[in-house]
Amino acid sequence: RSVFLFAIMNEDTKELLNQLSILEQEHRDLDDIIHRLQEQKTINLLQMQRLKKRKLLLKDKIAIVKDIIEPDIIA
Repeated sequence: RSVFLFAIMNEDTKELLNQLSILEQEHRDLDDIIHRLQEQKTINLLQMQRLKKRKLLLKDKIAIVKDIIEPDIIA
């Protein structure tokens, strides 16, 4: 039984690590886009606000997934 539970947790961990990788890549991509837009002199402030908000949401999702993968144990 414990082997079965380990296999399930292992599959869940693989899926979470995959999700984490995707979220981190999207966060890096948004960071690159934001930096490129800031270098341009014709910045759409509303677009910039939306991109930054999306980046913050991704950061929060990344933190949640990391906590699920490796929770802080308060002793």
